[in-house]
Amino acid sequence: MTSGRSLQTLTAADFRDVLGGRFLLAGRSSRDGSDVSVEVELVEVTEQAEGRSDAFRIPFSVLFHGPLQPVLAQGICRLEHERFGVLDLFIVPIGPDEPAAPEGKPTAMRYEAVFG
Repeated sequence: MTSGRSLQTLTAADFRDVLGGRFLLAGRSSRDGSDVSVEVELVEVTEQAEGRSDAFRIPFSVLFHGPLQPVLAQGICRLEHERFGVLDLFIVPIGPDEPAAPEGKPTAMRYEAVFG
């Protein structure tokens, strides 16, 4: 897979077009620092309030769901997708998803990337 689009040119609309799509996310394990890769699903794209008037895009965030284990550590991770190619993004694990039922258990680890 070749290098993808420039991070500076990506917009919320680019990610909305692949909402529900599968990505490969590679980084360091939060447990022992070893290299790990997990498959994640893009589940949400959120545009923030209008940015500065001189900004080239409206800030937005993307939310991915992955397996509960292994958990990737916060930091620069490699995200791969057939449409975008390879992107190096700062990814933050924001914890497990909320169970659907009060007695339920989480089913996915959530990861977020923010584009300013």
